[in-house]
Amino acid sequence: MLIGEVARRSGVSARMLRHYETLGLVRPSERTGSGYREYSGDDIRRIFHIESLRSLGLSLREIGRALDEPDFTPSALVGDLIRQTRERIAAETELLTRLNRIDAAGPGDWEEVLQVVALLQALSSKSADARQRAALSSGGQDAMPVEALVEAVLSETDTNVAGALRWALVRSGGADGLPLLVEALGSPVPAVRERAAQCLTELPGDAATAELRHALASADAVVRGRAAVALGNRGAADAVPELIDMIVAGRNDTDAADALSVLASDTAPAERIATALVDRLAHAATEAPARGRLTQALAGIPGTTATRALVELSADEDRAVALTAVYLLRLREAP
Repeated sequence: MLIGEVARRSGVSARMLRHYETLGLVRPSERTGSGYREYSGDDIRRIFHIESLRSLGLSLREIGRALDEPDFTPSALVGDLIRQTRERIAAETELLTRLNRIDAAGPGDWEEVLQVVALLQALSSKSADARQRAALSSGGQDAMPVEALVEAVLSETDTNVAGALRWALVRSGGADGLPLLVEALGSPVPAVRERAAQCLTELPGDAATAELRHALASADAVVRGRAAVALGNRGAADAVPELIDMIVAGRNDTDAADALSVLASDTAPAERIATALVDRLAHAATEAPARGRLTQALAGIPGTTATRALVELSADEDRAVALTAVYLLRLREAP
């Protein structure tokens, strides 16, 4: 079969076939009387083998070794190809993410493109100071894509930088980042879940409040606790059971008690919260340290139910509880 026919049937150009011949990868076995190259069936099979190996990413030199060296084994080479391919995919994915973020920022000219690129590079800097400056300079600017801010804050380990990033996220409006934060609440990494919850607590608006309510059902106690405190400070009464659980467990109990006092600003909720605290105090499973914390929580609850409970607790068998109740009653009586 002549070179033109081989090229047509194999899809390999005549120029590439000549290149293969130059490299010694495949040589036509025969020549016609006129001196033209003529490929045998074995030659054509070798061409298809070459193309198959090229499709795996092998170089022409590696293909020659694979076809001609009997001792050449594919295992190490395939492992290298897998590693190289993964690195290439990671690099291309990172580039695609960066391009999508630049596109989301909607730059009007190349100067704005460069500004976005500079901010994105600063956010991924190894220097905490550089990351913090990038966060602070991006607050309220459309140039910083919200997705980049969310990704940065979910991975940030420096407390000061994380605070700056959350500030920038709030200043940006944060609504576009809400789905990403909700998704992060289900992360297998506890630190990521906590950071996502912290971001949610600082975002204003009904949508964020609704997601905080959903977070009350989280299996992660830290996520539930952050949501409950934020909801309590927002006046959401459905946070009360979790807030009381936090006080009993001694988990961020001071903030939980403060949130209960915010919820108790009106008479009706104050009576309900006081009743719930008293019921938990009387529960047989409530241990002494928890009873002490529950007694202290009554300090921030106005109304007759809380006062009556403190009077009763002033005679409690647990001396620490009794002394706490006496002290709180004196504070109530003070002008």
